[in-house]
Amino acid sequence: MPPIEDHPLRYRLANELHARPFPEIGARSSVVFVAIKQPTEAVSRDRTGDVAHLTALLDRYGAPHPQPGATHYANRIGQHVLKWEQHTEFVSYTAYRDGVADRPFDPADFEVFPEDWLETAPGQRITSAIIRVEPRPEDDEISRKLTDWFVPESTAIANVLDDSAIMSGDFRIDPAGHLRFAVFVGTQIVEARIGRLVQRICEIETYKSMSMLGFSRAREMSGQIAELDNKLAAMMLEMTQGTTPPDVILPDLLSISSQLETLAASSSFRFGATGAYEALVNQRIRVLRETRFQGRQTFGEFMMRRYAPAMRTVKSTETRLQALADRAIRAGDLLRTRVDVERSAQNQALLESMDRRADLQLRLQHTVEGLSVVAISYYAVSLAAYLLYPLTEATGLSKGTLTAMVTLPVIALVWWLVRRIRRKME
Repeated sequence: MPPIEDHPLRYRLANELHARPFPEIGARSSVVFVAIKQPTEAVSRDRTGDVAHLTALLDRYGAPHPQPGATHYANRIGQHVLKWEQHTEFVSYTAYRDGVADRPFDPADFEVFPEDWLETAPGQRITSAIIRVEPRPEDDEISRKLTDWFVPESTAIANVLDDSAIMSGDFRIDPAGHLRFAVFVGTQIVEARIGRLVQRICEIETYKSMSMLGFSRAREMSGQIAELDNKLAAMMLEMTQGTTPPDVILPDLLSISSQLETLAASSSFRFGATGAYEALVNQRIRVLRETRFQGRQTFGEFMMRRYAPAMRTVKSTETRLQALADRAIRAGDLLRTRVDVERSAQNQALLESMDRRADLQLRLQHTVEGLSVVAISYYAVSLAAYLLYPLTEATGLSKGTLTAMVTLPVIALVWWLVRRIRRKME
């Protein structure tokens, strides 16, 4: 019996689940991260440019190139290990090495990505970060370091992964242009778990930055939405009062509807992506299993206070835009109903006018028929009189008497014939 035939994508789909393993990072390491996104049309970008930019970096270190069509890559470049990933809207570069600089969050750590190479990136930096991984000291020492490294008011810190590590950051951009995160790991945590933790931090920051693009878009649209809302409300008032003809309202309503559809079409992807990125941020934080450190705010609490309101603004803007579009549709329906009612009134008036005209036409027809009887009778009496003139000598009647005698019968005959013809026509 021949073996069952495999689906052509079976192995590719199964291997995709294992294609992007987490990095293994030591307990004392420096990590730098950057995410690059094209400013427009990022989803439909030419992805060969991403690979070409990666290849240019690998050539500087003499590292092997990625496989054709690759969407992820990991290999050593000099003293660092590079992890590259291609996503729907952006590409990310993560480089890590053993050891930490004497100066915490030294901008020199980022020199693994040459400045001139960054300038030629096929896009713009959406975020970048320096992550410092150290063995976990005493809690008081951690508090002292975090006070020196971060802005206290914005600092988020938490015990994570069942108290096997502490991570912290303030989500602020430092003078060198990077965000800073610190990870203090216990003695029992393995390198693979540290790598997963660092990966989660990079994902939280990247997805947070990507979702904030939706917030920026919502703020840009707020003024235009408010203006359209006011116009639509004024138009509905005019329709209610009935002071403005429909042919005057219709162009304005079409203009408002077209603007709303344009806004919805231009923002639907960004708002949808924002919701997806927000879900990823919250999911990545949940898997960290945070517990409070010395009463300080956790990453989840930081996001609830600073990040969640922005996401609610995006949802509110999306809902408001949809509500406005629905109102415009209802306004169109009301305007159509008003036009139909006015048209029905016009049709009723037209029918009444046609009835009056038909009545007048019927009367005129009867008048014409009467005149026709008279005219036909006149000619018929004349003809009958000419035919009967020879009888005047035999009967002794005068021509006038004879004509008078035949007039009434002729008129009756003509009237009967005209009536019969009209009945057959009806």
